[in-house]
Amino acid sequence: MVSKKSGAGLAAAVGAAVLLGTGSAQAAAAPQPAAGPGPATLARTDVGQAVNGTTSGLGYGLAPVKDLRLDPWANSSADVLNNGATVQPDQGLAPVGTGTLTSPLSAGGGARDLPLVGGVLGALPG
Repeated sequence: MVSKKSGAGLAAAVGAAVLLGTGSAQAAAAPQPAAGPGPATLARTDVGQAVNGTTSGLGYGLAPVKDLRLDPWANSSADVLNNGATVQPDQGLAPVGTGTLTSPLSAGGGARDLPLVGGVLGALPG
């Protein structure tokens, strides 16, 4: 008496043999690629396009940093930069104060709004 389990196993083994035999026959019959003419060469780089891509990518990366709000408490009652100090030198010189530097920050500005730093950041893309 033949059991159904041995018949199913026999069918699976025959199916696997057919698939494996067919796959190896196709692999052996596949044409081999021809040998190349020599070592691979790289294409010439277009310097103008490389600089343009770098500049535009740098602009997208730097623009948010330039406008980042530097004083988290700007325009609030807890803003410590809202207070300023002014010194009146002797011999009739003009007064020197901290308001010139801190007023753009206490108004909610970023690095782009600072007096000296903003001019330098203007040279960068973005």
